[in-house]
Amino acid sequence: MKQIGVVSAAVLSLFLATPALSYSQQEQPTEKQRQEQQDKKNAKPEKQAPPAAQTSPAKQAPPAAPPGAQQARPDQQRAQQQAAQQQQQAAQQQQERAQQQAAQQQQLNKQQQERNQQQAAQQAEQNKQQQERAQQQAAQQQQLNKQQQERNQQQAAQAEQNKQQQERAQQAAQQQQLNKQQQERNQQQAAQQAEQNKQQQERNQQQAAQQAEQNKQQQQRAQQQAAQQAEQNKQQQQRVQQQQAAQQAEQNKQQQQRVQQQQAAQQAEQNKQQQQRVQQQQQAAQAEQNRQQQLTQQQRQQLQAQQLQLIRQQQERAQQQAKLQGERVSQQRQQQLIEQQQRQLTQYREHLEQQQRMMAQQTVQLQQQNRMAQYRFQQQYVQRLQQQQLYLQNDWRPDYNNDPFFYSAPIYQYNRGGNNYQTNQYGADMLRQAVNNGYQEGYRAGQADRQDRWGSNYQSSYAYQDANYGYNGYYVERDDYNYYFREGFQRGYQDGYNRQYQYGRRTNGTYIMLNGILGQVLGLQSLR
Repeated sequence: MKQIGVVSAAVLSLFLATPALSYSQQEQPTEKQRQEQQDKKNAKPEKQAPPAAQTSPAKQAPPAAPPGAQQARPDQQRAQQQAAQQQQQAAQQQQERAQQQAAQQQQLNKQQQERNQQQAAQQAEQNKQQQERAQQQAAQQQQLNKQQQERNQQQAAQAEQNKQQQERAQQAAQQQQLNKQQQERNQQQAAQQAEQNKQQQERNQQQAAQQAEQNKQQQQRAQQQAAQQAEQNKQQQQRVQQQQAAQQAEQNKQQQQRVQQQQAAQQAEQNKQQQQRVQQQQQAAQAEQNRQQQLTQQQRQQLQAQQLQLIRQQQERAQQQAKLQGERVSQQRQQQLIEQQQRQLTQYREHLEQQQRMMAQQTVQLQQQNRMAQYRFQQQYVQRLQQQQLYLQNDWRPDYNNDPFFYSAPIYQYNRGGNNYQTNQYGADMLRQAVNNGYQEGYRAGQADRQDRWGSNYQSSYAYQDANYGYNGYYVERDDYNYYFREGFQRGYQDGYNRQYQYGRRTNGTYIMLNGILGQVLGLQSLR
């Protein structure tokens, strides 16, 4: 509007100055003609007038106009021309100022448009970060739920085991004293389990409280962000309304529509890409889960086959020893071995619970280090360990009185840590199994670290620290089994990490140690 007013004033000035100039130019020839007529009258000879008439004052010509009156007309014309020129210059200056103001207004509009685009980009980045935080929280919540479900399954299995122990205690009439002792131990275990359940409930309550607090904080942050965004939008609208003119308003409206359409298109494309990534991740996770389930089924079948084969071999060896040697330990020694075996089982179950807590910590550490191959190996190892535990609880029914281990005399001697130990054929077979199991798990752990391009370090592996895979709690001490498992693990890790078979070989998809190396590691000496 300012620009239109300035231009209108300039045009009006030009119209007013043009008639004045024309009038002065028209008026100038009229005065000149009058002057010429006056000069002719004064210069006309008076030939016919008589002398008396020439001297008569009444008939004399009027006096000539003074010189100042003749000069007044040209000065007035020059003044009018100067005034017209000044008005033209003023109109030209007014037009230049209007053009400058229009250019400044255009520059301000361009800057405002750039600020709007920057704010739109910042808002899109904030929305993207908010979505990522929500996804991370959902993944953490899903992991916590999965861990809670696993703990509930373990507690249910433990309750089932306690129930079975009580049934066996009621059926064994001849060993009433032992059953009484077993009941006392069961009561102690129940008390410990109750205490653990109580602690677990407290931890669950704490986790629920922490989750509620996190949700509350998240809501507060979301509300604050919404309030800040509303305030920013309000301020932005006020600035736009103050700075925009009537003609610029329509242009800004169209610009905002284009920006919104572009943002909507970008947001739709981002959502589409996000959905595709989520679907790909879900498909990959499902494929990995299916592969692990197949591996788990095969490993469970292999474990059961190994256990059955081991039992058959032990029975055959017991029959051969009974025929050849005809030696049995005393009834008192047999009872001592049974009691020792029961204590080992109780300690072994407690140890498994402690190892599960340590496993959870190492799992988080592997994820933070981005060691995905080692993480997958550890998850598979834990699954095999859990299957082994369930198999022992449900399918393994020891009969202490008829088990040949508890009445067979020792025939081997071995040295560990500077101390000599004796065992029979069943204990020796369990030690050989410990070395082979350790070699196989070590080979897989070494492969995983090589795939992750991680430095060679077998001692940091959870499988090496646990060293319980394949141990059923029978025939040998857990420390003995752990020791020989780690001996095999160390050598298997070196072969797997270096892609070689220096200490073992692969047979039917299973890694076992060479017989010569196995004999050196065990160092069994016959007592016969």
